[in-house]
Amino acid sequence: MLSVRLVQMIEDHAEELTRGLITVLQGHSRTPHYHNLTYDELHYRTYSVYRNLGHWLGHKTEEPIEATYTDLAKRRFAEGVPLEEIVFALISTRNHLCDYIRSAGLMDSAVELHQERELYRLVGNFFDKALYYTVKAFEHEVASPHAKSALRPAA
Repeated sequence: MLSVRLVQMIEDHAEELTRGLITVLQGHSRTPHYHNLTYDELHYRTYSVYRNLGHWLGHKTEEPIEATYTDLAKRRFAEGVPLEEIVFALISTRNHLCDYIRSAGLMDSAVELHQERELYRLVGNFFDKALYYTVKAFEHEVASPHAKSALRPAA
């Protein structure tokens, strides 16, 4: 059984988590293209993950994750963001969330500790799917005819 209290706490602190992650993404040497994205664009994507965590973790199918992260990959590809930066940003999003869960320290019993471990598992599973669909869509964009013509040097 997932700790509703812990998920609610994360969702309630979504703004704080979002601000912290944006600071990381806009200042890290591994995400130089993210330095040029607007605060609003980064906020929209990050906040929606944190604010709707219970919704994301409760999906019985992968279609919403596939649709969201396919769109993300297409958008970042069009913006010229390299795949390794997108992957690093998703890993940072997950790590930032897991660090917050660890630091919250609200686990008072063995049952709550078990619920926290289950939350880590579900969060990891969600981000694994997000990474998979992001990479799949990005590679599809790279292989598409319009991408190949855009990458060719002008004669």
